[in-house]
Amino acid sequence: MPNPKRRHSKTRSKKRRTHYKASLPTLAKCNVTGVVHRMHRAYEVDGNLFYNGKLVVEAKAEA
Repeated sequence: MPNPKRRHSKTRSKKRRTHYKASLPTLAKCNVTGVVHRMHRAYEVDGNLFYNGKLVVEAKAEA
C-alpha cells in the first residue's frame, strides 16, 4: 500500500470531510389519524400503536 510522503494539512482534510452531512428524516402524514411521523416506522397515538395507517397494538384499559 502506498503511503503519503508528507502529512496532509488540516485544511485539506476538512475539505474532504465537508461532504459528509446528516440529512433530515423523511416525514409522512397518516391519513387515518392525521399525525406526522417518520416514514416506515410505527407511531403512537393516545397509547395505541399504529403502522401504515392500521392499529397494531391497542392501549391497555386501566381500571
